[in-house]
Amino acid sequence: MTSQLSRITIDDAQCGGRPCIRGMRIRVTDILELLGAGASFEEILSDYPYLEREDILASIQYAARQTDHSILLSA
Repeated sequence: MTSQLSRITIDDAQCGGRPCIRGMRIRVTDILELLGAGASFEEILSDYPYLEREDILASIQYAARQTDHSILLSA
């Protein structure tokens, strides 16, 4: 699984420092928005032939890790 996350790159000089796929100018959020709009893996891969199935899986995994954090509640 860690190897999938290595597909996610962050560069301050690219896309405003937002997480991208393998140094390309397609952001993790672009992939997630496509999935959220109902696009299938096959549709995404057809529309973006330079992407690989593992890129989509890495985007999902990255997003899952970003939302998995402790929440502190005040009493």
